[in-house]
Amino acid sequence: MDKQRRKFLKIAGASVVAGLGAPALIKVSGTPALAAGGHAPHAEEAPKGVRLGMVIDMRKFSDKPELLDSAISACINAHNVPQFPDRKNEIKWLWKAPFENVFTDQSAYHSSKRVAETDFAVLCNHCDDPPCVKACPTQATFKVASTGIIAMDFHRCIGCRFCMAACPYGARSFNWQDPRPYIKKYNKQFPSRMKGVVEKCNFCAERLALGQEPACVEACKGTGAITFGDLNDAKSELRAVLDKEFTIQRKPTLGTKPSVFYIV
Repeated sequence: MDKQRRKFLKIAGASVVAGLGAPALIKVSGTPALAAGGHAPHAEEAPKGVRLGMVIDMRKFSDKPELLDSAISACINAHNVPQFPDRKNEIKWLWKAPFENVFTDQSAYHSSKRVAETDFAVLCNHCDDPPCVKACPTQATFKVASTGIIAMDFHRCIGCRFCMAACPYGARSFNWQDPRPYIKKYNKQFPSRMKGVVEKCNFCAERLALGQEPACVEACKGTGAITFGDLNDAKSELRAVLDKEFTIQRKPTLGTKPSVFYIV
């Protein structure tokens, strides 16, 4: 077992997407945790131990735009994200957007050419204080206490879209039609959705539980474009990057405490 696999086995938590299998006990930094198999923890549970997060170095994506395309493609293939021909029905887990759309509370006036011409990587922020969880009436969206991941139980979702209204980052998508005919390459290891269900990025919880990296991280491996790890581990690679680089977050004044940081 290589060093990278051991690292992700350590931080893999109780975050397998519901429907992938029966509940299982997984060690998280020495503490047993329940892998979600349909049971959603109470929203008020405080995060413990590991808090997973990500640093996205947009300088790397600016230098090699094809990297972001590879990361998005890897995410789509891993999670059976449908490709609807009509963009208004687009399902977004990891997608592109210009700086001014991503950082609406930052001035884009006279921004550098690099920033102005770069497509930014956008995904769920896996907030420490997620408004989407509070808004969900069925606990279909919930916070995994052992990892900080904001997860989805597709079977519990009733399509009310309260979570979409509550999310200040536009990180959730709704299936207005049956998505299954629009899955180009079906991955049998991840459940497909149905009409009337909300979905979003899950930090590749199902891959973490197997000791694998998130699909987008794996697609950018060796480039430094995306660093993933435990925000609560002062010795982690993620914290080393945060300690060294100046980063910004999306709408930090809202108090949601996003787990995704950007180097611009």
